[in-house]
Amino acid sequence: MTRAKAGSALDSARVVLGLRQNLAQFMLLVAVNALVGGTLGQERTVLPLLADDVFGLDQYTAALTYILAFGLSKAATNYFAGTLSDRYGRKPVLVAGWLVAIPVPLMLIFGPSWGWIVAANVFLGVSQGLTWSTAVIMKMDLTGPKQRGLAMGLNEAAGYLGVAVTALATGYIASTYGLRPGPFLLGAAYIALGLGLSVLTIRETHHHAKTEASQHVSTHRSAGAGLTTGQVFTLTSFKDRSLSAASQAGLVNNLNDGLAWGLFPVLFVSSGLNLNQVGILAAVYPAVWGAGQLFTGAVSDRWGRKWLIVTGMIVQAAGLAIVAASHSFRPWLIAAVLLGLGTAMVYPALLAAIGDVAHPTWRARSVGIYRLWRDGGFAVGALLSGFLADLYGIPVAIAAVAALTAASGLVVAVRMRSNDHMLD
Repeated sequence: MTRAKAGSALDSARVVLGLRQNLAQFMLLVAVNALVGGTLGQERTVLPLLADDVFGLDQYTAALTYILAFGLSKAATNYFAGTLSDRYGRKPVLVAGWLVAIPVPLMLIFGPSWGWIVAANVFLGVSQGLTWSTAVIMKMDLTGPKQRGLAMGLNEAAGYLGVAVTALATGYIASTYGLRPGPFLLGAAYIALGLGLSVLTIRETHHHAKTEASQHVSTHRSAGAGLTTGQVFTLTSFKDRSLSAASQAGLVNNLNDGLAWGLFPVLFVSSGLNLNQVGILAAVYPAVWGAGQLFTGAVSDRWGRKWLIVTGMIVQAAGLAIVAASHSFRPWLIAAVLLGLGTAMVYPALLAAIGDVAHPTWRARSVGIYRLWRDGGFAVGALLSGFLADLYGIPVAIAAVAALTAASGLVVAVRMRSNDHMLD
């Protein structure tokens, strides 16, 4: 046996799966994902207002081009992130994601035209696809199957609490110091800290996945080891009932999030709310979403994924309907809470559902493909909501997306299996 092979065998012998056994690395990854979320949160309150106030973009479809660019680049990068992390390891992909983010705050601060803002969001989408996808994969590697829902809940909670805190902070900074450069300096600090933590403290987790693969029993005949990337794509997107149901629900979930990101601040300001109120509403939705996942991920481990997802999609639809029908701060605050609660039910359960069915040898690719569909929802949401808003106004666009969200929940009710989480 060569020295390299002996070292590899020794590493495998030392690998132990479980949240408690890998708590230090897991919590470092939670902190990194909070910074990933904060990097996205720097835009949530400010960018829709920048489009109108600084660049004079009147048509909603044109103003939402930055979400379209973000969604397309992030969705495509998600697809490759899983394959790259299988080939080169998780940590190099995570570090690469932070390096890609470095130009983003500078482009947002100094960009002289809207094209610069759109280009910055291409970089941001690539960065988010690499960092967030890899953080998800690494946590799945560390925890193993028994606490997958809890792990995904903690991961997504950290990310979206990072979004919420930063959306609130940037709303305050913008109202006090202006739309540029203050809010984006916060994003620059997040990127520097995230890159430092990823380089200096995060360890590779690919060997954890290999250990789990050696112990894994496939839940279905089609979900065994040794699939090509094309076969994984077809299985995740269309053929497997649970995987495909999760993929379409993820797409619709982020479709309505893209709508909320791009059109809610414009609606709120046009109805007379000030920047602090807009910042509060922009923060409450991801704050409830983030905090709720501390509980909903663990609940899905105990009670199952399917009906939590169905209920979450219906609750989101109700929140969107209230936004469409209302004209003042208080009902919009209630709607933001409902949107956050519904998304908290859905987000970790969908990721855990993918992990339930996917074999550890191709789980990273399946997660990447699911996230391709899910984050493609940003692009679909930008196009659909912008088109409808231009033709019929923002409330009609929101009402249409509410109906689509409810329909997606019904698809999950009909198509997803109920007991995949019990088969690990």
